[in-house]
Amino acid sequence: MNTIFHALSDATRRAMLHQLAEGERTVSQLAEPFAMSLPAASKHVKVLEKAGLLTREVRWRTHWCRLNAAPLAEAHSWLGFYERFWTGRLDILERLLREEAATPTPDKGNKE
Repeated sequence: MNTIFHALSDATRRAMLHQLAEGERTVSQLAEPFAMSLPAASKHVKVLEKAGLLTREVRWRTHWCRLNAAPLAEAHSWLGFYERFWTGRLDILERLLREEAATPTPDKGNKE
């Protein structure tokens, strides 16, 4: 799971995954929206591939990439625990704030 979070830690790689969610792309197409060379884009692709988030297929001389979202399910499951934790904490905070807002405050007088 460390390799998944490492791959997701970079905004460029997250944007590449977003592109792949719309369909397969070449490495050149993945690099296009960014000011980067093909070797730099290829390094990002290799990180995503190592994390299992994409598969790459070579057709002639062109490298085609396809999203593999299955490893994201493991990360989502792990994050789910913390989502429940924070949701519970935020619910308690909301209740306390509502109680505080509903409690009348003593008039401190008008200081003019």
